[in-house]
Amino acid sequence: MDAAEAVHEKFLGALAEGRLPGRADAPDPGAIGLSRSEATDIFLSQLTSRQMDRLSRHLQARGEGFYTIGSSGHEGNAAVAAALRATDMAFLHYRSNAFQLHRARQVPGQTPTWDMLLSFAASSEDPISGGRHKVIGSKPLAIPPQTSTIASHLPKAVGAAFSIGIARRLGMTGLPLPDDAVVLASFGDASANHSTAQGAFNTAGWAAYQGSPMPLVFLCEDNGIGISTRTPAGWIEAQFRHRAGLHYIQCDGTDLAAAYKGAKEAADYARRTRRPVFLHMATVRLYGHAGSDVQGAYLPKALIEADEARDPLLKGAALMIEQGWMSAADVADAYQEIGATLARQAEAAIRRPKITTAAAVMASLIPPKRAIARANSPSDDERKAMFGNDWGQMDKPMHMARLLSWALADLMLAHREIVVAGEDVGPKGGVYNVTAKLHQRFGSARVINTLLDEQAILGLAIGMAHNGFVPMPEIQFLAYVHNAEDQIRGEAATLSFFSNGQYTNPMVIRIAGLGYQKGFGGHFHNDNSLAVFRDIPGIILAVPSNGRDAVQMLRECVRLAREEQRVVVFVEPIALYMTRDLHEEGDGLWTSIYEAPGEGTPIRFGDVGVHGDGTDLAIVTYGNGYYLSRQAEKLLAEDGVKARVIDLRWLGPVDTDKLVAAVGGAKRILIVDECRITGSQSEALMALFVEQTPDKKIARIAADDSFIPLGRAATLTLPSREGIIAAARELLA
Repeated sequence: MDAAEAVHEKFLGALAEGRLPGRADAPDPGAIGLSRSEATDIFLSQLTSRQMDRLSRHLQARGEGFYTIGSSGHEGNAAVAAALRATDMAFLHYRSNAFQLHRARQVPGQTPTWDMLLSFAASSEDPISGGRHKVIGSKPLAIPPQTSTIASHLPKAVGAAFSIGIARRLGMTGLPLPDDAVVLASFGDASANHSTAQGAFNTAGWAAYQGSPMPLVFLCEDNGIGISTRTPAGWIEAQFRHRAGLHYIQCDGTDLAAAYKGAKEAADYARRTRRPVFLHMATVRLYGHAGSDVQGAYLPKALIEADEARDPLLKGAALMIEQGWMSAADVADAYQEIGATLARQAEAAIRRPKITTAAAVMASLIPPKRAIARANSPSDDERKAMFGNDWGQMDKPMHMARLLSWALADLMLAHREIVVAGEDVGPKGGVYNVTAKLHQRFGSARVINTLLDEQAILGLAIGMAHNGFVPMPEIQFLAYVHNAEDQIRGEAATLSFFSNGQYTNPMVIRIAGLGYQKGFGGHFHNDNSLAVFRDIPGIILAVPSNGRDAVQMLRECVRLAREEQRVVVFVEPIALYMTRDLHEEGDGLWTSIYEAPGEGTPIRFGDVGVHGDGTDLAIVTYGNGYYLSRQAEKLLAEDGVKARVIDLRWLGPVDTDKLVAAVGGAKRILIVDECRITGSQSEALMALFVEQTPDKKIARIAADDSFIPLGRAATLTLPSREGIIAAARELLA
């Protein structure tokens, strides 16, 4: 017999024969403030969750369902939903059907079983994902959709909880999270070992240890196993009972009343003290990991039977009968009626429309645009007061780092929802002084010095964006992103996709990077690869080459985040931060006068930059490559070569129509790419020009497939002015 059916029959048999477990050590419902109606509702949510698990397997066997990771044994999380408010945002793992079912009872007008069955059947009418995935999630229930299996949602839960205190300090109102809200993040005992989870626990504790508000409940549903690997007995308790900054609470999730008591204590503590709680809830995994997982292949029969004896439905039935609220027959009848009702609903759900086109699949990759409050329009007097001594410098040509710093200040003055966060961005002003004076101008609530953990930085941004902020997290060096790239790929970029555009996390991620730094060596500081960003659907990748462009592009990035809810990656070339001269020392051609908001020509998403109008050669490049190509273009002109240099600016996605138009009548195209030849932008550009400009001669020059060394050797593997000139002459020959 199928494992799910075996547990089903055992439950019915136990009811019929009166073989229910005792509750001698469990709390009395009345003593913990749990009424008959509340307990009955929780139990009915648990029965419904169990029947949905059975049904999911039946649907899969028929080829009509596509997801069988169930919640059986974890039904105690229905009691957690009862202990929280429906406005407490919940980031849930995949065994949380009972939580969502019960929360739906707290919000009028919900149809949770129908909604979930549409999700099981991958119907395009599924109200959370539009049929793209079976996810736990609901916009009306404040449950952002989650596909995570390894706790990658925990950092953003920390960020969301942290944002509540920041909103309070700033006096912001009308945000998605009430100022007395609590945030919940649930996960399994196996996921607690993941580095992402450990970083989230550490970040929450680190903040709380210093007195920062962190109203967060970490719910560890401990079933003692991760697929087939057992969790050592006592491991979770040993790890978390005395962890700095976390308040530890333990409860039995297999008993409805015990689960409610523990969850109520955790929620009340987090709400009252604004500090994080680790709620360690003992659960049991029934059936195996998923429908295809036969746990008898790796677990002894005696252990499986012992786990089945801990079935939460058995204890729930015992409670209801013990209290005289339901008889065994009542429980059996309710259980069977729920199953029959779900089966009828399922037959209708599987007939509902499915996604049938690639365009429909991709429709929610790009978030919807939104109406936003008008920005502040600071007067010159307000700006002068903010900039202080810098005000008198603004009519003088400046390098990129200084111009970006002023642009950030103006943006923060105009948009109070912008928050800057990262390592050393506060009083120090960042490693390269780009965030200089922001802390003294806007305070620690808006310029946040984080701990040294890129997952925490990006999670903070994602979570704050959930609560109405527009975060601008800073990653100190490009290669540091790889410690946390799943926070961009698996969390930020997928949210709109898996929520059918209902949930978004708009942000501008500032990253200092790329090569040509002679003072730094090694792949961790002098890194020339952007491939990780180019491979993420839906995000925008921007790379300015000079200060004037950087200012206008940063303003456009913020507009894209605020108005279009986009996730934007803004890579700032470190080697060009302080660059002032282009052709010779003292020429100052790589500096610009700061253009105040509303001044200058805006650079819109997709706009390319074009220097010159020559038709002999078009050099297509970006970042440091544009700087070097401008040098090469001058020397080629002295030899009579009429060239134009095109700055891509926006590397993902490239506006191909604008780029092809910029190349214009040039007979030859040279692509100059400072990133490595394998996996670089140049590969896609070569394909583009071959397909769309077959009449032109095309060549490329890119960095060697190598890491970058230190000192004088730092540029040997990278494109150079001389290398560009040589490649151009070869193409012109």
